[in-house]
Amino acid sequence: MLMGRTPKARPATARAATGVRRTTRSRTAAPGLLGRRLTGLLGVLGAVLALLLAGAGPASAHAALQSTDPAQNAVLPVAPQSVTLTFSEAVSLSSDSVRVLDPAGRAVDSGSPAHADGKDNTARVGLGTGLANGTYTVAWRAVSEDSHPIGGAFTFSVGAPSATTVSTTALQSAEADGLVAALYGTGRTVAYAAFALLAGAAGFVLLCWPAGASRRPVQRLLMTGWVALLVSTVAVLMLRGPYERGSGIGKAFDLSLVRSTLDERIGTALAARLLLLAASGVFLSLLVGQLGLPQGGAAKAAAGGGAGTAGSGGPGPRTAGAGAGTDGDPEEAELRELERRAAERPQREARLGLGVAGLVLAVALSATWAGADHASVGIQVWLALPLGMIHLVAMALWLGGLAAMLVGLREGIGAEVADRFSKIAFGAVLVLVGTGVYQSWRGLGSWGALTGTDYGRLLLVKTGCVIAMLGVAWMSRTWLARLRAAPGEAAGVAPEPVAVAAAPVAAADTSSGSADAAGADSGDPVRQAQLARQRAARANADRDRGLTPTRAGLRRSVLVEAAVAVAVLVVTTLLTNSPPGRVAGEVAAAAANGAATAPGGTAGGTTGGAPAPQTVPGRTVELKLPYDTKGRTPNAKGTATVTLNPAGTGSNEVHLKLDGTDGSPVEVPEVELAFTLPDRDLGPLTVPLTTEGTGRWTGTAQLPLAGNWVVSVVIRSSDIDQTTEIKQLKIG
Repeated sequence: MLMGRTPKARPATARAATGVRRTTRSRTAAPGLLGRRLTGLLGVLGAVLALLLAGAGPASAHAALQSTDPAQNAVLPVAPQSVTLTFSEAVSLSSDSVRVLDPAGRAVDSGSPAHADGKDNTARVGLGTGLANGTYTVAWRAVSEDSHPIGGAFTFSVGAPSATTVSTTALQSAEADGLVAALYGTGRTVAYAAFALLAGAAGFVLLCWPAGASRRPVQRLLMTGWVALLVSTVAVLMLRGPYERGSGIGKAFDLSLVRSTLDERIGTALAARLLLLAASGVFLSLLVGQLGLPQGGAAKAAAGGGAGTAGSGGPGPRTAGAGAGTDGDPEEAELRELERRAAERPQREARLGLGVAGLVLAVALSATWAGADHASVGIQVWLALPLGMIHLVAMALWLGGLAAMLVGLREGIGAEVADRFSKIAFGAVLVLVGTGVYQSWRGLGSWGALTGTDYGRLLLVKTGCVIAMLGVAWMSRTWLARLRAAPGEAAGVAPEPVAVAAAPVAAADTSSGSADAAGADSGDPVRQAQLARQRAARANADRDRGLTPTRAGLRRSVLVEAAVAVAVLVVTTLLTNSPPGRVAGEVAAAAANGAATAPGGTAGGTTGGAPAPQTVPGRTVELKLPYDTKGRTPNAKGTATVTLNPAGTGSNEVHLKLDGTDGSPVEVPEVELAFTLPDRDLGPLTVPLTTEGTGRWTGTAQLPLAGNWVVSVVIRSSDIDQTTEIKQLKIG
């Protein structure tokens, strides 16, 4: 009986709903598998991010040489057993970080410098026994905690200064080989640009244009960013060793240097970046595999008001009367809306999961820069580190999104997509301004550093480039407003379905095949050129579709904005290689006080003896020492006056005056001036004096260390009458 029944015809909407349910069930397994993959991916990313952030600690960006033992330009009575350098922050050492050369240029150190007493901000190397008198040169190189190489040189003397064949000027620089430095800087710039391209393009697809994941140009853009970041990271890892040690490009393939780099903080960051890139490859495959699939035909049919062929990716043939009787029916409209939402639910879940994974991945990648650069050391590390990562992610969303926007305009995206990116870019710019202002304050330290240091000047250049980008972005918004105002241009241009387009194209090719063949066989060069132009025009028709004058203007404006963005990335790389203005100011202040110099050179260290003292106004110290030799001559009693400038460690200009009881200058047969530092068993250091008139002498005193010095003046008024007067003098 049941077999004899005639089945009832099912409404079109019911058939569509069935198609939706089947499509949903067939794709249910995909979100579950995607969720498990994303959970594992997020776990790996979290572990790598924690590893990177755990190494950051408070210090001062770019290490500065604070003190040395022996001190710069010191004259020692006996040879020291070792040379010790103390820095403002922790440093990494290599086997040749500290070298000591005798006056003939021969090495007299024992090699293999190490941290003194386990302190990671020191470097100590032992010296051989039986060092002869003369001037010795100490050349040093190290890597500061923020991964920047530093270096310099200074001299000390045993017994008395002597001539030396070693030029401290040639040893002071910490600069690497020219080719290595150029390639290393290029690799870092490419890495920044590749990160921006990878993260920005992925963000553009997830937030603005999910359908773009199925477009080949967008996929090529994502793969370009991934490959460029992988290659540049490997290049930086291999070039880091020669860059630190100042060796040639041939050392880039020295595995021992690569192993040493991996033991440093920057090596850990680079290794973590390579692991994250492996995870990024999985992410990109999921992104293209999930969002790049064509949507079910049922969803499109529901959205368009009719049934479609499931999985066709385009509207299918409508049955007669499929939409009849549904106009104005709220129940039918609600049913179609439910069908559409049910069909789109798997993609919404995929976008949410991919968005969370992409965000964690972008933050983790940004930590490989922030965790090994200026943000990881200095003041307020707890705040600077997360803000530095946010700054990089915002930069990638803006600059990388511009590249994806260019491709999208070429592919015919609508004004809605461009407007969505414009809002995201505006928010990214606000984040960049806020975090950039904080980073500038933290790095500069003073207004004077803005123009008085390389860091400040580069910061001004970067600010100018960003302002130029904002001006071009305003022009882009103007073109976007014009695009929205033109209804005929605002809508996006959908890609032509291949199956539908194949038949007309084939027909056209068939119908014109005889004419093309006739033209080709005719041997007419004019006709052949015409046919070639026609074929090229047909090949480029899909690529150039939708490129109206307004779209072309918007595309040109975005292209200029992207070009300026490249300049911003170059300046950013230079900024990360420059010592912050705050540190440069501290180093300059230390040099003014006579301390050992900072990275890149030393303030002294001339060959063949001590440098001439530099007087500083307002830094003169005067000592008055009354004396009495108990003699009967007029010069037996009076006052000795000793003046020093600048009264600090290093070279000091000294003046000695002897005045009688009536205040007039007196002449004596012999006078001697010396300095002693009892706490360090240093001295007496006799000052050679030059006569400048009756009772007036001048000379240069080398005071290598800070402390409570004892000034002694020996005065002999006759052959048998003599006295020694002393007075304490605090240096430093």
